Amino acid sequence: MDEMKERWVAANIACEKAGDWKPLADFYTEDATYGWNYGPKKDFMAVGIDEIRDLAMGQEMEGLEGWTYPYQWWVIDDRTGDMIGFWRQVYDKQRPDGTNYGITEGLGGSWFRYGGNFKFAWQRDFFDYGNVAEAYMEIFTDKVASEGMLKRMEVATGNQPGWYPLGKAPSPMWNI
Repeated sequence: MDEMKERWVAANIACEKAGDWKPLADFYTEDATYGWNYGPKKDFMAVGIDEIRDLAMGQEMEGLEGWTYPYQWWVIDDRTGDMIGFWRQVYDKQRPDGTNYGITEGLGGSWFRYGGNFKFAWQRDFFDYGNVAEAYMEIFTDKVASEGMLKRMEVATGNQPGWYPLGKAPSPMWNI
């Protein structure tokens, strides 16, 4: 499982540099699920490797070029196959004081269930929605959002493929 973590982190770094996260779909089993909560009313869920590639790594990452998600710490349970990686969200644009915009406070992470053969069977992301909203507001107020990010915010107000009313995703948000 340590090798799985190392492969995953290296692939994330390569995808961040390319601005294309779709190759990460190769790290999931054919029937894997990947989801997260979008606040008090919406969940996101991708079911199967094609939706993970097209929706989670495609649609949901559009407009986030220039962002990195450096992992800070991992907790790995070899007995259950659970892996939890804690990360930050850092934007490549800098404030006048030289610090990067981003979500550097609060909690962000991914809970994975290892499915064997260097693939995940299940992933759930969690993040501090309040700090994300505040960072995005700062980025928009300071007018440093990329064109892709501005476009992303235009479509984010409606319903997108993979978005479900809270508690209505096709796979349970938490498989505990």
